[in-house]
Amino acid sequence: MADLTTNFAGIRCPNPFWLASGPPTNCGEQIMRAFDAGWGGAVWKTLGDPIVNVSSRYSSVDWNGQRMMGLNNIELITDRPLDINLKEISMVKKRYPKHAVIASLMVDSKREAWHTIVKQAEDAGADGLELNFGCPHGMSERGMGSAVGQVPEYATMITEWVKEVARTPVLVKLTPNITDIRTAAHAAKKGRADALSAINTINSITGIDLDTLTPRPDVGGLSAHGGYCGPAVKPIALHMVQQAAEAGLPISGIGGISNWRDAAEFILLGCGTVQVCTAAMHYGYRIVEDMIDGLGNWMDEKGFATIEDFRGKSLPRVTEWKHLDLNYKIVARINRDTCIGCDLCYTACWDGAHQCIHLEGHLTPAEQERRARASIVNTPVSKTAQLALDPSRTPSHRIPKVDEDECVGCNLCWLVCPVADCISMVKVDNGLPKQSWEERSKC
Repeated sequence: MADLTTNFAGIRCPNPFWLASGPPTNCGEQIMRAFDAGWGGAVWKTLGDPIVNVSSRYSSVDWNGQRMMGLNNIELITDRPLDINLKEISMVKKRYPKHAVIASLMVDSKREAWHTIVKQAEDAGADGLELNFGCPHGMSERGMGSAVGQVPEYATMITEWVKEVARTPVLVKLTPNITDIRTAAHAAKKGRADALSAINTINSITGIDLDTLTPRPDVGGLSAHGGYCGPAVKPIALHMVQQAAEAGLPISGIGGISNWRDAAEFILLGCGTVQVCTAAMHYGYRIVEDMIDGLGNWMDEKGFATIEDFRGKSLPRVTEWKHLDLNYKIVARINRDTCIGCDLCYTACWDGAHQCIHLEGHLTPAEQERRARASIVNTPVSKTAQLALDPSRTPSHRIPKVDEDECVGCNLCWLVCPVADCISMVKVDNGLPKQSWEERSKC
């Protein structure tokens, strides 16, 4: 069976699944329950001078029936006394010596303040330190968090201060609220960081109450921008992880990870561990059980014995657009036996793509009956089709057909089709040699 044991920048733990710094890691009792559930590590909710939080704190974006597709928060760092947090770190490490306990830190931009909290966290037993240079709200207004991460010189300077006294690995948590995250990654490396965490939350306003006219979350009739996280940010996080990997440091991946498949994707882009917050807030600590089983089974299926066997395997497959093959050709093909006649592919192609799908001919009575039955069967899993079509509408009696000479292989029809495998994107041989834009421009 696959071995999920992880050594991340010198920090050993039973598996690569860590809880990210946030509400699920607010106290020792929570983290011990999380370790009992199977988590390999946890990043403590950020330590510093305790603050006073507001009420309310969260808002969300729901999508297509899924609650909390994106979560916004205006919660700040720990509101618990530092000495209590340090005692609990010590207690957790004594009871769970093989699990990773990382102290997330944020204090004023003063060398003495950083030296003090680093020593306190390590003396308490922390296995590593995560420097929170990413918090986009509240703390940034006080000159901390993303206010540091957005200025490379500050990030380098504070990382250097920490490294002057740190005895354990130092991770720098990067902000996505920056033009090019590679700048921040290289700044951390210049400061001699041992690893990176990416990404922190994204600046956001998730919505406005159209009755009160106040953005959410509502704090006495006012609101503020917050940090966006959850499944909605995963594509952005994957992109930024790939970009940050250019710095050559180990990366702990964060951003919308909800299941083992998400974790595998982050590891394929170079991450040594993955951190989860929103999914744990939504579903509880026990989601890690499926993550461990799923990742282990997938690794067995693929023949990967350890995390290192596939970590970073997808990085060479990400390139600049100019290197892509302009002569690579795929086309859409529609299976008329499974088509339910919703016409979404036709509408999407004509209104949003390249007008290569046509409705031709008529179905036989037997085919019409089969299509009607298939439409009913597929309706529960076809919410997109329900929104696009009148509920009283009967399935189309016309047959969608692709003009392959006109098809550009954009994938849109395949993406909107509510029936699995009804549309396939098929590679065709056009007889042309591989040629990129860069190569063509030289001709």
